[in-house]
Amino acid sequence: MIGMSVLLMLVVGFWLAALVIGTMFKLTFALIGGLFHLVGAVLGLVFGGVALLIIAPVVALALLPVTLPVILLVAVIWAIARAAHRPAPAPATVR
Repeated sequence: MIGMSVLLMLVVGFWLAALVIGTMFKLTFALIGGLFHLVGAVLGLVFGGVALLIIAPVVALALLPVTLPVILLVAVIWAIARAAHRPAPAPATVR
């Protein structure tokens, strides 16, 4: 019986030691992976922003023929509304 309990304690001890080592590996690789994830996210934002700054004007110019009638219509409506609006008369000053 003592031999069985010693054998069981050895097996449980090895199992706990392997569990602690595995947990340390998992924590280490999780921290390193998280660091790589953050670096990749920052680089993705930087390169994505640069690509957007380069591509956005090209896309805007490409869409100009589609949006030009709407832009002209808005400009005409704005000009009519501005021409119809009379400035308020200046208040009379009493001397």
